[in-house]
Amino acid sequence: MTVSFVHLRLHTEFSLVDGLVRVKPLAKAVAGLGMPAVAVTDQSNMCSLVKFYKTAMGAGIKPICGADIWLASREEDGPLSRLSLLAMNAKGYRNLTELISRGWSEGQRNGEIIIERDWVKEAAEGLIALSAAKEGEIGHALLDGEEAKAEALLREWMEVFPERFYVEVQRTSRVNDEEHLHAAVALASRCNAPLVATNDVRFIKQEDFEAHETRVCIGEGRTLDDPRRPRTYSDQQYLKSPAEMAELFSDLPEALENTVEIAKRCNIEVQLGKYFLPDFPTPNGMGIDDYLRHASFEGLEERLEVLLPKDTPDYEAKRQVYVDRLNFELDIIIQMGFPGYFLIVMDFIKWAKNNGVPVGPGRGSGAGSLVAYVLKITDLDPLAYDLLFERFLNPERISMPDFDVDFCMEGRDRVIDYVADAYGRNAVSQIITFGTMAAKAVVRDVARVQGKSYGLADRLSKMIPFEVGMTLDKAYEQEEMLRDFLKSDEEAAEIWEMALKLEGITRGTGKHAGGVVIAPTKLTDFSPIACDEEGGGLVTQFDKDDVEAAGLVKFDFLGLRTLTIIKWAMEIINREQAKKGLEPVNIDFIPLDDKPTYSLLQKAETTAVFQLESRGMKELIKKLKPDCLEDLIALVALFRPGPLQSGMVDDFINRKHGRAELSYPHPDYQYAGLEPVLKPTYGIILYQEQVMQIAQVMAGYTLGGADMLRRAMGKKKPEEMAKQRGGFIEGCKNNGIDADLAGNIFDLVEKFAGYGFNKSHSAAYGLVSYQTAWLKTHFPAPFMAAVLTADMQNTDKVVTLIEECRHMKLRIVAPDVNNSEFRFTVDDDGRIVYGLGAIKGVGEGPVEAITECRAEGGPFNTLFDFCDRVDLKRINKRTLEALIRAGALDRLGPHYHDELKAYQATVDLNRAVLLAAMEGAIQAAEQTARSLDSGHMDLFGGVFAEPEADVYANHRKVKELTLKERLKGEKDTLGLYLTGHPIDEYEGEVRRFARQRIVELKPARDTQTVAGLIVNLRVMKNKKGDKMGFVTLDDRSGRIEASLFSEAFAAAQSLLQTDALVVVEGEVSQDDFSGGLRLRAKRVMSLEEARTGLAESLRMKLHADLLKGDRLRWLGELFNRHRGSCPITLDYTSADAKALLQFGESWRVDPADDLIQALRDQFGRDNVFLNYR
Repeated sequence: MTVSFVHLRLHTEFSLVDGLVRVKPLAKAVAGLGMPAVAVTDQSNMCSLVKFYKTAMGAGIKPICGADIWLASREEDGPLSRLSLLAMNAKGYRNLTELISRGWSEGQRNGEIIIERDWVKEAAEGLIALSAAKEGEIGHALLDGEEAKAEALLREWMEVFPERFYVEVQRTSRVNDEEHLHAAVALASRCNAPLVATNDVRFIKQEDFEAHETRVCIGEGRTLDDPRRPRTYSDQQYLKSPAEMAELFSDLPEALENTVEIAKRCNIEVQLGKYFLPDFPTPNGMGIDDYLRHASFEGLEERLEVLLPKDTPDYEAKRQVYVDRLNFELDIIIQMGFPGYFLIVMDFIKWAKNNGVPVGPGRGSGAGSLVAYVLKITDLDPLAYDLLFERFLNPERISMPDFDVDFCMEGRDRVIDYVADAYGRNAVSQIITFGTMAAKAVVRDVARVQGKSYGLADRLSKMIPFEVGMTLDKAYEQEEMLRDFLKSDEEAAEIWEMALKLEGITRGTGKHAGGVVIAPTKLTDFSPIACDEEGGGLVTQFDKDDVEAAGLVKFDFLGLRTLTIIKWAMEIINREQAKKGLEPVNIDFIPLDDKPTYSLLQKAETTAVFQLESRGMKELIKKLKPDCLEDLIALVALFRPGPLQSGMVDDFINRKHGRAELSYPHPDYQYAGLEPVLKPTYGIILYQEQVMQIAQVMAGYTLGGADMLRRAMGKKKPEEMAKQRGGFIEGCKNNGIDADLAGNIFDLVEKFAGYGFNKSHSAAYGLVSYQTAWLKTHFPAPFMAAVLTADMQNTDKVVTLIEECRHMKLRIVAPDVNNSEFRFTVDDDGRIVYGLGAIKGVGEGPVEAITECRAEGGPFNTLFDFCDRVDLKRINKRTLEALIRAGALDRLGPHYHDELKAYQATVDLNRAVLLAAMEGAIQAAEQTARSLDSGHMDLFGGVFAEPEADVYANHRKVKELTLKERLKGEKDTLGLYLTGHPIDEYEGEVRRFARQRIVELKPARDTQTVAGLIVNLRVMKNKKGDKMGFVTLDDRSGRIEASLFSEAFAAAQSLLQTDALVVVEGEVSQDDFSGGLRLRAKRVMSLEEARTGLAESLRMKLHADLLKGDRLRWLGELFNRHRGSCPITLDYTSADAKALLQFGESWRVDPADDLIQALRDQFGRDNVFLNYR
């Protein structure tokens, strides 16, 4: 039988609002059902077009491209209706692209993309339209019984789409389908309009209906059993076979035949894989190729003035090397047709540098190009570091060059704006990204929609490990807990089953961080566009791979935080330099062989140094001891799983330090000609560039051919490798190299090619690492202030950085509304001043309000003065409280002292007064503001007429904060303890059983007792799969890492939380690795346990008068609530006798903090204490 049906209405997952069809399974299913073609008509977008086109073509199915649109009503507020459009030819495809793009840029209302009727009429050429059955406006009219209106509409659309408008009918078991069908058939025969049958497909198999409903509910934020939710889909909307459709429409065979007719009429060819570069406007009519040569040679002269002073020996010969390389590169660039690309990149980088936006020295393979260096696109001389052009642009393999350019985070958007202005706003846009439902999120979404409890969803989601690329299946395999939970809990299993079906479905769209495309004409000639409701934030509807396939060139504008840090540090440094009358420092001209910088690196004091701050990296640095930039470049390439596991790293280190002989590349197979290639890496094959050079030196490959060899080695296809190996040995023979040696070296290269790193990227980023290390060495305070600012929102990071500052002996000053800015700064004494922006609960708005006021009227005097002057609309009570608890208002309190000891003595009282006075200060300020508004001021002669009045008079009697409260306040607002340490409170007591402070510990065989605060906690699994823990203890004198192995860890697990105070018994030994001490823990106790275990009794000193009335009963009840195993002794005095009483066994207590605190509040601090043996 001939095929008698083609599906013309179908939503893929890219419709976002509904649709579960994934592109690849669709092509398979269509081919399996024997249909020759299929249409995709996503809702108001064409995001899936390139993927669909490629997949369909690959499966031998004809792709029909279309879209469903929402059409505005003829009346002002009439209901929206649907219309379905299919592209017949190239003109229609372009029209559809522009129509959809126009809907996004001009027709967004309430989250819908609404297309005006006139726009459709303007874009009708080359399109076939389907009436969208009962959802179309003709359908609306028919169902309302307005036949005349329906007829008028049909005739109107038949004029817009002559012989291209079809009346659509459906039988999907939905409400009104049948009523609509009968009315529509009658209408069509009256107007002589063709009919077409569709199935409005939303999913491939019938059993996917439930999953589709779930997906729709997730999007709408409703639950499945919500009685109010619109139920607009049926389980019939699956991809039916031609036979099923023929049976369904046996009474309307022509409606089926027309689907095939339409499929025959739709013939578009989407041109993929050809690049269209934008033009670069050249000055005074010069050709673009000549202009590139001219600009490059001009740039070369500038660079050579610095690189090669005229008095260098062999000046001409050395200069000629550069000229030859430049000509070689220019010939290739021009032959490949990419001069425009280089000039565009040059232009926006020049703009950025001239407008104060820092630009990175380069990243990726682009740094291998001399043209890029002379045009100032990159800042590394490729010849000095053996960086190869062919690794970037290979004449033997045509592909777009790809410069990734790093900009400072703050300035990146300004550069993108410049590009949009320079090349036309309709030619420049960013690139869409599709957010999919990932493992952890899909579980929560499904649970919500199924109406399951939040707690269940939370438990299930938390059992899925948090790793990149985690899937539900992987989680199920890895986590035994999860498998057991799913077996035992029916509800969880229901969630899981549905989550598996929806995992990875496209759920929303976003914007690609750095990709920008520039079109030679308008964007819509290549890709439909989307934007936000205001028409800003343009993105292409094709993602980054599709947009390149469609012929647009992508430029990567990446934001690199480190550049922002360097910029901020330089601002602070040069402000200071100017105050001292010194020359400003220029980071681009610092010496690259600075001894103090390398000694800082060799000590691995690399916290905050770009790329070198991780634990593993510090370990590697200690072993490698870098002493030149080449070593830094190598570090980044070495610190990757491949080289670390293959023994390459150890070999490198041993050769560098003379513990292993240098050989090029291996002691058994050497070739002297490789020495210049491998010398910088001590004979180790570390970079992809070296792989290429070996092929060039030994086997006479061109570098282009060598790049192909490197790519082949990376892909590891055996038959390809055999071919390459033959060619390599053949080439070596021609150079007179023995075939065995050649074969052995080839095998060696092949082994390491998989690990090879792109040296251009390594070198450029190595330079940035060096710059940060240099700043840390020579300008530690400004550098650390900049780093702290960049990370101020990430409290955990701030804590480590503040630690590092203390370790570097930098003084840190608490935040202070009279001195601090939003960012961390450096004061005249070289101390780091805490930034107000780092206080939790204080945003940019309040900080601006404070700094503006301070600039206008000078420093604040009191809290009342502060509230009076600052705009209270911008600073609410929560913010004010956060400022007080962080200590930023200490200076305004009545008990403030500049001298450190006096300050610490009164700080608790000072903050307590401020907190107590806060309400009053706010009210007084509001009162003043109201009086000012109503002009009643002069009546009272001002609310604060007598300046010498004590504004804090009413609040001086408050109870001072306890140390715990003060430190909790700092921890809550700053994330760390600034003015003290929780162990201070217990210092006296703790010393009775933990005699040494951490600083005084010495390695010894016997067990020692250490008390401290857990500041850091890592849990790992050993080879057997048992958990072990590493905790860092801190008692303010120092820190030590304690390791707990499986039994000890299991016993102590409940106590191990950050900020818990613990007492650890264990063995202290030397740690060869970090050079410090380590503690192997045998037992971990909480403070209460330690007290019970080590204290002899809880001792109270009381006079009989204190136990009168209800006191005795109160005391009995208190003890009852705190039963435990610690005896109580009472030092009892009455008017006529005294005795030491011991309470009986039944009165033993647990000596917890709150018990002791309650007793002390009642009987006085000195009368209650723990008595130790």
